Amino acid sequence: MTKKDYYEILGISKTASDTEIKSAYRKKARAHHPDVDKSADAEKKFKEINEAYQVLSDQQKREAYDRFGHDAFGGARRGTPGGFSYQYGPGVDVNFDFGGFADPFEIFEQFFGARSPFGGSARRGPRTGADLHYEITIPFEQAAFGTEKNIEIPRHETCSECSGSGAEKGSKPVICPTCQGKGRVQQTAQSIFGNFVTARTCPTCGGSGEIVDKKCPLCKGSGRIRSHKETTIRIPAGVDDGDTIRFQSLGEAGEKGGGYGDLYLTVRVVPHKDFKRRGYDIYYEQPISFTQAAVGGVVEVPTLDGNVKLKIPESTQTGTEFRLRGKGIKHDSSRGDEFVQVKVITPKNLSSKQKEALKELEK
Repeated sequence: MTKKDYYEILGISKTASDTEIKSAYRKKARAHHPDVDKSADAEKKFKEINEAYQVLSDQQKREAYDRFGHDAFGGARRGTPGGFSYQYGPGVDVNFDFGGFADPFEIFEQFFGARSPFGGSARRGPRTGADLHYEITIPFEQAAFGTEKNIEIPRHETCSECSGSGAEKGSKPVICPTCQGKGRVQQTAQSIFGNFVTARTCPTCGGSGEIVDKKCPLCKGSGRIRSHKETTIRIPAGVDDGDTIRFQSLGEAGEKGGGYGDLYLTVRVVPHKDFKRRGYDIYYEQPISFTQAAVGGVVEVPTLDGNVKLKIPESTQTGTEFRLRGKGIKHDSSRGDEFVQVKVITPKNLSSKQKEALKELEK
């Protein structure tokens, strides 16, 4: 089967510079890494990208490819410790050396720090703990002005007995005898194409490169214990329903003494019985009588700070909106406004005399 052109795989021209080659590789590798690209041929595309990069990023291999194409690598194939080589002419070898990587996916780890789909991984040291996500419900007024809350967070904390090492006091972890501290083990299988080397996480140490011989009696060797963190948090003024606030280092404890993750707290705000919120402004509907609308008057209007008096001019129409500056939601060093919309209440059960008076008024 005809192999695809390496320049076409990376989407570059034959005059591309080393920088352009590396940039194209990074872009393509990110897009088609099996952790990102879920298509059926993602793994195949990723290997093609790495194969193209291995050739075009090496001056000798690139010159051979430019002269002979894929035929440059169609001769005798010989296994090497870090990859493989082809001899395409008398005394001329082209080595596909993956720099000590057991498979091309580990090249991606070097560039981007992602895991290999084959399970290979570098030795794991201390790792930051996982983030936690919780919800909290507060009244409308507390969201408007901000508040402090005492909360209790169930989480894993670093073991106080062993400081996260998992080892009993007076002892310490030892190098894993299975992987010799590398965190991964290699397996070699023979095929018609030669030796095929794969790497996977060490089953003995789980990739840490170390094992705990004498485990801490408190955490049983895990380095973490289940606990509850009691703390006081500050919810800022102006927070709205559905907003999420990040609190650093209030998440889970990390592995092997690693730092704490973060707490993400989603705020749920109880709706107010009178006010409607839009951004940092609030809205209120104020009923007024037919007489107040016609001849004017003064009404009491509720605000977040208590009742205030609002003057209603004569001949006010229903739906008219009045603005109370600085009576809305607090945010930073300022506040939103309150908008009061009046609604004229039509009188009911009028007497004959009242009806006659209204008719005269209409005339």
